[in-house]
Amino acid sequence: MKPEFFIANRITFNRKDGRSFTGPIVNISVAGIALGLAVMILSMAIVTGFRNEVSSKVTGFSADVQISNFDANNSFETQPIDADAVPINQILAIDGVTHVQPYVLKSGIVKTKNNIQAVVLKGIDADFDWSFLQSHLVAGDTFSITDTVKSNRIFMSEYQANLLHLSVGDKITVYFVQKPPRMRPFIVSGLYKTSIEDFDHIYAMVDMRHLQKVNDWEPNQISGYEVNINNFDNLESIADSIFFIAGNNFLQGGSSLKIMNIKERYPQIFDWLNLQDMNVWVILALMLAVAGFNMISGLLILILEKTNLIGLLKALGYSNWHIQKIFIIQSFFLIVKGLAWGNIIGIGLCLLQQHFGIVPLDEASYYMSSVPINLKWLHVVALNVGTLVSTLLVMLLPSLLVSHISPAKAIKFN
Repeated sequence: MKPEFFIANRITFNRKDGRSFTGPIVNISVAGIALGLAVMILSMAIVTGFRNEVSSKVTGFSADVQISNFDANNSFETQPIDADAVPINQILAIDGVTHVQPYVLKSGIVKTKNNIQAVVLKGIDADFDWSFLQSHLVAGDTFSITDTVKSNRIFMSEYQANLLHLSVGDKITVYFVQKPPRMRPFIVSGLYKTSIEDFDHIYAMVDMRHLQKVNDWEPNQISGYEVNINNFDNLESIADSIFFIAGNNFLQGGSSLKIMNIKERYPQIFDWLNLQDMNVWVILALMLAVAGFNMISGLLILILEKTNLIGLLKALGYSNWHIQKIFIIQSFFLIVKGLAWGNIIGIGLCLLQQHFGIVPLDEASYYMSSVPINLKWLHVVALNVGTLVSTLLVMLLPSLLVSHISPAKAIKFN
């Protein structure tokens, strides 16, 4: 063992006399690092958890990329496109695209015996991917669509059902305000809940052939296509590839296809998520600063306590750098101790929240009922390494105090 490691180990872990006044200061420094790392782990896990949970809900309900008529306005009364105008096989061949499904949108009014409520019906066909809605099913079940007979089922949100005092199996009538006015009867097949107001307050799913009939559209006319991908990080590049394939295709009447990714459709949600990312960077910077200042103060006091030792080592021929290494190694031991406790606290709290949902949230404001946790070991390792390296670099500054201690005066120091 090198002398520097031996001396650092002795003065760090062998305090048998119990009279050292630096003990409480060192413990405070270690606690500061532990709490700082715990807060950083929690912050990273919560922010990435929010991003993943909200993004998965938004994309799960509305798909990652939408293809529609460029002439369609911002209302829910869409302009049709010919289903054959979109080269589906080429889009499915794009690396990362997992599913493509058609849809039809139509606004209407649901009327029961005692209540009335505006809704937007989303028409779907047999290719519709129910996996997301099944994971958020609260009552009843989804419905299947066949090529022979139109389904008279409607799949709506729990919020809409509560407003209309409906339950699974109830019959409702949807009225369409147009010339001439039309209506369609449906039976409630199931209820979903995503906790996202933009979806739960508005949308209900029905067989798209009902809406095509109400709109007087041909069987091959739809509002557009929804495209799902397997990696949200590649959203922009895949959307650009889809635009390259279909964006310049012209429809009858001279209009073209509009390609919009989910961030462009719901900018307010993703801007809010980006703001959370900025907050976590601020927290990381503050926690690293606090940990650094704690260790600086602790190391300065350690050096002052060991002034006699420093003078003796200098008298024996030790260079300033070798003595500095002793205190840097001692700081390393203390930082590792703080990191160990920080991991225990941070990861422990994350696991408790992940499995038991101890901290609740207001679903209307945060789109979920409890604080989400996304605990990735890569993030934990990166935080540990970053904290260790940055704190050790900061330790170089107070260790320079060693060079200003005179051996003659230090040996007589009391």
